Amino acid sequence: MKRSTIAPENGSAEGRIAVAFEDLSQRSTRPRKIIAEKLKGIARNGRSFTADDLWREVRKESAGIGRATVFRSIEQLVGMELIARIDFPDGKHRYFVCGDSNHHHHLACTRCHRIVKFEYCLPPEVISAIGKQEHFAIEAHSLTLFGLCEACKK
Repeated sequence: MKRSTIAPENGSAEGRIAVAFEDLSQRSTRPRKIIAEKLKGIARNGRSFTADDLWREVRKESAGIGRATVFRSIEQLVGMELIARIDFPDGKHRYFVCGDSNHHHHLACTRCHRIVKFEYCLPPEVISAIGKQEHFAIEAHSLTLFGLCEACKK
């Protein structure tokens, strides 16, 4: 996976998305601009989405934008770690705009699919001990905790 070299001065999700396609050495076409604008709005709202959700949104702006263009754009941004793909236990998956470069993990509600990022992490010695016990040289990690958000618990 290609790691992003995007580092705009504000470091925000919106700022990083604004230059993401440029970082991928792609032409700045109207469909890509529309996709970027929709993703910036999603980032501002902090909501998760499916690829089809995003496709429906961009088609409101331009009916000619292909589904493959949207899906390809999402996957490229996942590869750049600007968007996280959360695979739910029920087999469905959703995306969440992370954007910032801070190390973080996710909480995911299994009922409403709300996704929240958090910056707590396992202590390095615990990760190292797990690797040692299982004979792995751990290079990276990702953690998603699943459960019910406060609204869904009620």
